[in-house]
Amino acid sequence: MPHLLNGVLLDLIEHQRFGVEYQPIVKLKTNEVVAYEALSRFYDVTGKAIRPDLVYSSLHDNPLSLYQVEYAQKCLQLEHMPKNHQVFVNLDQDAFYACGGEVLDNPILGAIQQVGKGRVVVELIENSEINDALMSLSMIETFSNLGIGTALDDLCNPRSMLSVSVMQLVEWIKLDKHVLKMQDDKRYMVFVSKIIDFAHATGKSVILEGVETGQDLAFATLMGVDYVQGFLYREDFIRI
Repeated sequence: MPHLLNGVLLDLIEHQRFGVEYQPIVKLKTNEVVAYEALSRFYDVTGKAIRPDLVYSSLHDNPLSLYQVEYAQKCLQLEHMPKNHQVFVNLDQDAFYACGGEVLDNPILGAIQQVGKGRVVVELIENSEINDALMSLSMIETFSNLGIGTALDDLCNPRSMLSVSVMQLVEWIKLDKHVLKMQDDKRYMVFVSKIIDFAHATGKSVILEGVETGQDLAFATLMGVDYVQGFLYREDFIRI
């Protein structure tokens, strides 16, 4: 993946050109907003948006900077989170462990705990390598012991692998928007339907991401997911 120019990245970090967008998570049966996902946003000196994946890809070359940005983002997301709703926050495994020291003393964990039990669900990015899965398992154990909910993000993304152990332990499963692109592939949808069956049989909730149209919503209903998220509900977005 391409990286940002060092000057752009350093300016972004130094001046904390950060933002957050809260995207609604909607209960399919009632069309009720039940939670929001907090998404990191970044800007250049002119105020133009910078793709978050480019920022994080560049930051992975410097673990300490990655941690600093992730911590600042989590503080911003938790400070402005919508009242009376749960908030889902993405947490990069590499960033979480980059600060070193005892896990229970991690400032990111402390910021989440201050919000209060039941208010935050931590989304773990679907794994691209086995080391990610091992870190995810350790993080899930830590969060579970502290009463913090967890979700597996981007499941069925074509660039990620499937960790059965991680999928077993989380409370929420988020299906990547790629599922919508593959809805006419019968073999692929057999696999997706079995994941949904597994989730429901083990007490997990399923969220389909990338829902943008009424057709997407009808497909989500047909699939039997519990919640949906996407630009169909853009009027409910909250931007900071």
